[in-house]
Amino acid sequence: MSNPVMHGRPFLRWAGSKRQLVPTLSQFWRPTFLRYVEPFAGSACFFFAIRPRKALLGDINPELIATYIEVKYRFNRILPILERLRNDRQTYLRVRSLNLNRLDQATKAARFIYLNRFCFNGLYRTNAKGQFNVPYGGVKSGSLPSKALFTKCSRTLESARLMCADFEKVLNRTEPGDFVYMDPPFTVRSKRIFNEYAPVLFSFKDLKRLRTCMETMASRKIRFVVSYADSEEADLLVKGFDYTTVTVRRNIAGFADSRRCSQEILISNT
Repeated sequence: MSNPVMHGRPFLRWAGSKRQLVPTLSQFWRPTFLRYVEPFAGSACFFFAIRPRKALLGDINPELIATYIEVKYRFNRILPILERLRNDRQTYLRVRSLNLNRLDQATKAARFIYLNRFCFNGLYRTNAKGQFNVPYGGVKSGSLPSKALFTKCSRTLESARLMCADFEKVLNRTEPGDFVYMDPPFTVRSKRIFNEYAPVLFSFKDLKRLRTCMETMASRKIRFVVSYADSEEADLLVKGFDYTTVTVRRNIAGFADSRRCSQEILISNT
């Protein structure tokens, strides 16, 4: 099989993205799996890399899933909107302040993609009212995705069913023959790790629910891989399963001299 790293890349940035780990994760994937399932989709970098024949992508973020739906079916409606938007602080703040209730679906998706590209470090964070509040990331954030990338991602998404749901509801849809990749937000007490995703955070109770789902899938012979921070909390997920430790380089601090390597664990029953 050709190297999955060469197949495709996501059109979104994402804090905690596993793009660095795609070569390692690809060792767990086999083309004989009937379906790829990812309940914490984020930028879905592994999905876009391996381009499975059939997939189920889920996430609790309604704006994210709505954006994927628009890119899947109607990305040509998004492009003209993005082309009119400049990369500067004034435009960024104006776009961020738009009332979602007054926008059509294409404009909502364009807004999400624009803010994702030019916000600080690709973070997604909302306040108590559910309003996106990440500051402007500056001109060094790169450029908007190209039409060619949108085209490729749209075609890859044709194989995917999209669900806006809690991870447990997504995992309840899994079946023998599936391959499941799980990259939950980290809940680590001893470290300052970004895990703000929405007004409701991923908690230790959620970690326990995830462990229960892992046990259920293992009993049904459903193959999975979980990536998680090397921490005491990870012990709950590791027990009884195979695991390997990998090193990743993070830049959540936002400055090159603050970037550091951290350890993560890949837990699997494959």
